[in-house]
Amino acid sequence: MLAPSSLIQDIARQIRAHLRSLIAFHLFFTLLASAVWVPLSANTLAGLLHRIGRPVLSNGQILDVAFSLWGLLWLLVAIGLSFLVIFLQQAGMMLVVSSQAGNRYRVAMGSLWHVLRRLPALMTLTLLQVGSHLLLAAPFAIGLAHLYDAMLGDIEPYILIHLKPPPLWEFLAVATPIALVLVLLSAALYFRWFLALPAMMLDGLEPVAALRRSRELTQGRRLRMALAVVGMALLVAAIPVVFTLTFNTLGGTLLGYLPERNSVLIPAMLAYLALYIVTTIALTFLGIAANSLLVITLYHRAIGRAPVFRPSATPQRSGIIAWGAEILLLVFALGQAGWILHGFEINDHVAITAHRGSSLVAPENTMASMNQAIADGADYLELDVRLSGDGQVVVSHDNNLSRLTGVDRNISDMTLNEIEQVDVGSYFGDAFVGERIPTFQQILDNARDRIGLYVELKPAPGTAEELAQKVIAQLKASQMTDHAVIASLSPDVIEVVKRLDEDLRTTLFLQFVLPGALNTTDADIIGLRHTQATPSLLRTIHDTGRGVAVWTVNGVGDMSRYLDMGVDNIITDRPDALAEILQERRAMSDGELLLVKLRNWLRS
Repeated sequence: MLAPSSLIQDIARQIRAHLRSLIAFHLFFTLLASAVWVPLSANTLAGLLHRIGRPVLSNGQILDVAFSLWGLLWLLVAIGLSFLVIFLQQAGMMLVVSSQAGNRYRVAMGSLWHVLRRLPALMTLTLLQVGSHLLLAAPFAIGLAHLYDAMLGDIEPYILIHLKPPPLWEFLAVATPIALVLVLLSAALYFRWFLALPAMMLDGLEPVAALRRSRELTQGRRLRMALAVVGMALLVAAIPVVFTLTFNTLGGTLLGYLPERNSVLIPAMLAYLALYIVTTIALTFLGIAANSLLVITLYHRAIGRAPVFRPSATPQRSGIIAWGAEILLLVFALGQAGWILHGFEINDHVAITAHRGSSLVAPENTMASMNQAIADGADYLELDVRLSGDGQVVVSHDNNLSRLTGVDRNISDMTLNEIEQVDVGSYFGDAFVGERIPTFQQILDNARDRIGLYVELKPAPGTAEELAQKVIAQLKASQMTDHAVIASLSPDVIEVVKRLDEDLRTTLFLQFVLPGALNTTDADIIGLRHTQATPSLLRTIHDTGRGVAVWTVNGVGDMSRYLDMGVDNIITDRPDALAEILQERRAMSDGELLLVKLRNWLRS
């Protein structure tokens, strides 16, 4: 019954038999979702965010909001809306393949109308299924959060990520079995109700009755169904990867043979990108269709028959509507391709910021790494500052010295004289024995007329104002305010800096942004963890008049991609590598640079 080859054959047969109707429904649904559902969802989520009344920018704020009443409601609505869209599209495709042969556009429109008529029932089914999964996950999530706080709450995230201390492994040893239990319970619940959607749409059952029917039909078959679904998911996921690799390799090679004249190269790239976008949409459609048809095929086999859907009256001009949708798809693809090409600026402008200096070749946050960064061509030196026990501004990322020295002491408890005796170079190599923790003033004296400064404030609790005052005073005394940026992970610290001197440029480092949250900070620049940077997010930030910095980018391929995205500043441990990329690009012709940007866009 559930043999993979038999399932694939049945799915392929149904796609061949109903391909045009499925495509028509997919286009109808996509246009409807774009015109109505996406704006409705965005406005709903933005309204909830406004009701929360707090920005969601830093990690700490995300956790605070996530565990608030409105935050939990926002999460429920966001997940519910996402799954409702999936259910709507799957339901429509199930109706299409269950319809009798006829006018493909009438079949597609009839399925769409029936889905809309059953919208209340589909919303109820989504609420029951998603809500049950969230209720199941809630005690596990709360328990894991408390476990993390108890075992790792006092350890800085940077130390956890880079040093992987024993407490991290102890936490993982305890948390992993708990997480696996949650995964198994969630999978059991999911496959218990796996056939509820076709039962509701094809046999006219109400949501609760459809869930009961699914439980009966899946009894004794859930493991085999799970294997079939996972196998199909892996197959569907592999197709776009293979396509992208092939398209990138063959297309980039073919375009490379074209003459380097913009009159030839730009139209060719426009056609290439349009073909890529259309093919990507087609593959997305096939993935959605394959998943929907897998569900309906399993349902047919479970009940031993194939219910027939007979659509009611539909618009007489369905064909005209469908042709209009298909034309709009082509216009969309060409428009997207043109927009992408328009975004390929020939001249690359980006500031190079050395993360704690050239910290791959010299110990971080030291004079040695700073001097190396200057030699490597960095525009800015990124450094971390904090207060010593006697109120002096010193340069160190960690408060505790154990990571770099093995000495279990906190800078906030030590005097400047004690700090100056600590060797922070020996761990890096014999060439740096005797390297000391510098004061902020020493960095300023060395930086003047040589390099700009990206100063990240690391205040201990209750010392943000004092640290900001002293840093700003030293910048002004050294006449470096025009060559410095003050940065922080905390919006509150940025607010303090702006209150003390509104003209100082500031950067807020963050990892997550919700719609409207950017309006709650006065930061001039948004610093993104580079894995979170996307073209759409960059456009959103740039539209607010802010610059964008990404951190910490060390891969040459990643540097090239973020250059093409249009970031304003790349923070890296390898400033020499980024300087070399920029130098190579300046030596390229326009045609060569366009091809490089195209390949980077495909990779992103």
